[in-house]
Parts: sequence; structure tokens; C-alpha cells
Amino acid sequence: MSDALGVVIPAYEPDVDALAASVGAIRSALDPVTVRIEIDAPSESTLARVEPLADELGVARRRRGKGGAIMDGFDELSTAVLAFVDADGSVPAASLADIVDHVRQRADTVAIGSRRHPEARIVDHQTVGRRLLGDAFAVSARKLLPTACYDYQCGAKALRAEAWAEIGHHCYESGFAWDLEFVAVTGALGYRITEVPVTWEDHPESTVDPLSTSLELGRALFDVRRRAQAIATSPRYRDVQPTHGSTLSPTTDGD
Repeated sequence: MSDALGVVIPAYEPDVDALAASVGAIRSALDPVTVRIEIDAPSESTLARVEPLADELGVARRRRGKGGAIMDGFDELSTAVLAFVDADGSVPAASLADIVDHVRQRADTVAIGSRRHPEARIVDHQTVGRRLLGDAFAVSARKLLPTACYDYQCGAKALRAEAWAEIGHHCYESGFAWDLEFVAVTGALGYRITEVPVTWEDHPESTVDPLSTSLELGRALFDVRRRAQAIATSPRYRDVQPTHGSTLSPTTDGD
């Protein structure tokens, strides 16, 4: 099946009821061949409740981080199309389906969800502090990285398995900076990046700490920039013309 889909859901201390609802919606909207949940450091009671939700389950007894969980999950999938979505349900199944459709329609496309796309629909905004931190980071990333996007960190992305085989070779960030690195590496390798507007709802009960995450992203930004530039100027890739930013042209004056 050339369009068979596998979905990875990274989870750490998940709200199991919300996760179950999200998995059910994903199955209904996308009919994936595989839903693989990658869960970090679960209690035995949480593991017992999560296991029936997944076709495949990856369990780490220590906390790998979001990026580590996604990379492990992608490496284990055997489907033609790979996608991931965060466990908190901030991006609904219908938006994930839109993202996957772009990859199915064009083989060279890597599709990323975008909360900052002009056509995105925000159901419930983040707190003012979290939003300001996120906006400041997005502007900084657009200025510093060769791959210019509106939103690097939205928790839903999709690509073909053969693209992951190349992109994944250059990804090292194990935490929340993985999204940033993934987008920068994808652009540096010359893949077409399509930002897809999503419906998005903030979940303030998320385990993500905005301040520590912002510090992590800030530290990672310059490392990611250096690695992306090294890829883009490598003799192996320097003749590749990047085609990122295919759906719109980001500016640096906010959202």
C-alpha cells in the first residue's frame, strides 16, 4: 500500500482518557495501518491503560524526551507515510488528516501543522505569557534559520518514509527542540515544506513547562542553525535547491 499511514504519538504522563479519545478520532478520520504510542517512564497502572489503545507500543523506562520518542517510533514504523501528533489532543484528527493529505498528494512534500498560519483556527488561546514566549521564539527562528516558517513547534507533522530515512540521519535533538531541528534539516536537504493551517486548542494541564522549554529551545537554536547550514553547504547537498515555504512566504513581523 503506497499510501499506508503509520501514526506515532509520543506520551509522557498522559491524560489517558484524552489520549483514548484522540486515538479513536485518529482511527476514524485517517484509518491508519498503525497507531504507535511511544511512552516514557510510565507507571504500571498507566501502562496497563495505554497498551490497549495502541497497535504498537514503545516503552522507555527513562524519559527520552519528545524528540527521542518520535524518532524511535518513526524508525520502527514500516508504512509508506509517517506522521506524529502530540498526545494532548491540541491538534485534532481532522487537522492531522489535512497534513497527511498533502504528503499523499505530492511525494516530495513534508507537511507541518501551523498554528500561526493566517488560516489557522485557534479554539482556545494559550496564556499571555506562553503566547509571548512562543511568538518571540518563532520570530527569532525565522530570522536565524535558513528554513523560514511561521510555526516550527506545532505538534503535528507528516512525511514519506524515504524522506525520513534521509532527514532522520541528521536529527539529534531528543527534547522539544526536535521539531525545530526537523524543520531546519528538512529545508536544508531541499525538501518542499508545506505549512498546513490547523485547528488548535491549548491544554494548560500539559506537562510542558513554558519557561524551561523556552530556555531549551533558545539553547538549541544556534546548534540547529549551525548543523542546518553545514548540511546546506555540504558538497553532497549544495546543488539541491531548497523548496521550503511553498504555501506562503513568512515575514518576521509577527503573526
